[in-house]
Amino acid sequence: MAKVAKVAGQEQPAEATKETGTARVYLTLRNEILTMKIAPGTHLDELGVGERFSVSRSPVREALVRLSAEGLVTILPNRGNIVTPIDFQRVPEFLDALDLLQRVTHRLAALHRTTDDIRAIHAAHKAYLKGVAESIKTGDSLPMIERNFDFHMAIAKAGRNIYFADLYRRLLDEGRRMLHLHLKYMALDPAITPEGMAAHHTEMLQAIEEGDADHAEACAHEHAVQFKGRFMDFLDRNLTAQIPVKFASRSQSRNATDERQGNARSRQTKAAKETSPSCS
Repeated sequence: MAKVAKVAGQEQPAEATKETGTARVYLTLRNEILTMKIAPGTHLDELGVGERFSVSRSPVREALVRLSAEGLVTILPNRGNIVTPIDFQRVPEFLDALDLLQRVTHRLAALHRTTDDIRAIHAAHKAYLKGVAESIKTGDSLPMIERNFDFHMAIAKAGRNIYFADLYRRLLDEGRRMLHLHLKYMALDPAITPEGMAAHHTEMLQAIEEGDADHAEACAHEHAVQFKGRFMDFLDRNLTAQIPVKFASRSQSRNATDERQGNARSRQTKAAKETSPSCS
């Protein structure tokens, strides 16, 4: 017989309560990770997360597994869970891969789209425009990020190649936090308008609807190149400013040098004793 738990004065199966708890933990952590409220590399203690959401460790563990599947959390064997770090050194590789997969999927969409696909892409585009408006109004980039993902995946689905679509999905998942940083940077530029941000999507949609594969691919490439240029500019402007530079005083440098020299002499003396012949 299934266990029953009381929620808000009503009795519910324990499994339903657990699923509700899992979804709440998953959605909240996901939002906070994507918007960088929880920084990359942050340790996520299952017990601490459970206490925060007033749930047991089981729904917490399931939520972390879901986040791991999206590349947002890294589960370390015997060492717990961390928010997956952003490897900025590999960003150029990521952006090159994104450019290639975006061109392939959007070109295929123009070649293989159906009436239902076009209808779905139109709906995703309208939702994206609403997401842009909501993000500008609230200052929260998440609605725009989510709707941007949905728009591009609707196009990838229309391409009728599940392997390309899955690879593209993985790249879009990994890039959501980069997109958040990118959007924060774009918000500082008064020349960038909501209409301008949506222009590429509108042009892509038109090319795919008309079956113009070359134009669809060109739009996808230009879209990726624009993102790459702005994001690399963001890195150039921000990363070096966040690196603390600390110079040791002259006395600290001298003490450190003396300590290193003393340690070296100790190691040499020990090595000489170990290699000298023993007396019988």
